[in-house]
Amino acid sequence: MKLHVKKNDVVVVLSGNDRGKRGKIISVNPQKQRVSVEGVRMIKKALRKSQDRPQGGFQEREGTIHVSNVMLAETFDKRQGAAKKK
Repeated sequence: MKLHVKKNDVVVVLSGNDRGKRGKIISVNPQKQRVSVEGVRMIKKALRKSQDRPQGGFQEREGTIHVSNVMLAETFDKRQGAAKKK
């Protein structure tokens, strides 16, 4: 399925708790229609004990959001500029 955004595009989040935030797209999953945006929907992932991390711990990383909740930043800025002129 073709999406309106791709990896490394700068987008604005349109809805949800992170509404208004801007960030670069880290990854795209077209089958599930989800994207990961840098700094948006941060979740904590528990890590098991290992040789690298003898204590285990938590890692904070980006979760995914639905592609319909993001818009290209340049398109968003054009729409805002047109709304201010009226």
